[in-house]
Amino acid sequence: MSASQVWRRRAVALGLLVAALVAGYYLWLRDASVFAIEQVEVEGASTDADRIAAAVGAAAEGMTTLNVDDEKLRAAVSQFPTVASMSADATLLDKLTVTITERLPVARIELGGEPVAVSADGYLLPRLEGDQGELPLIEGGESGGRLDPAGAAQAAIVGAAPDPVREAIDSASWSEERGGVVVELEGAPELRFGSGGEAERKWKAVAAVLTDPERGSPAYIDASVPERTVSGG
Repeated sequence: MSASQVWRRRAVALGLLVAALVAGYYLWLRDASVFAIEQVEVEGASTDADRIAAAVGAAAEGMTTLNVDDEKLRAAVSQFPTVASMSADATLLDKLTVTITERLPVARIELGGEPVAVSADGYLLPRLEGDQGELPLIEGGESGGRLDPAGAAQAAIVGAAPDPVREAIDSASWSEERGGVVVELEGAPELRFGSGGEAERKWKAVAAVLTDPERGSPAYIDASVPERTVSGG
């Protein structure tokens, strides 16, 4: 073996040894007590804020700013239906900031004679503060904290309505005879949407008909297939 080959082998061995030492040092360092999380701040939670903060704080125990377990934090907040997603950002030496993206109420259903807010993706939001009676009323049942398919389709359609339009919605329902979701909009024809899919496109199609003077004043608008929206008397 030539001298150059010997030196190359030694260089490779030395490189591997250095890499192993660095990896071992990092594995030790990331769990070092000097980086233990001592401050936890939760942002973006307006509902169940105290309980969410407590759950995050409990989940963060034992973590360091160099070793944040995102999956454990997500599991901790998954029990709260108002939490749509979360992200965590650790700052040296000891601070963890968790940012919550909330599900917003877009409609309500009646359960046991009481109004319960629901989100556009079909989750029940039972602990929201304020008067939920102002939200558009939809029909539907629930199971495991979520709406049944018919209710979820209505929530998706109502949730995709532009804010000024949503405020004018009286109610939504599910009608097999009319092809799916039916929305009653104040001062407008009956609006038929079919399924809850392509909700934004369907609202744009409805708007195009409502602003088209050649359509007159139809009794209904069917946007279940948005590229082939029809209206009738």
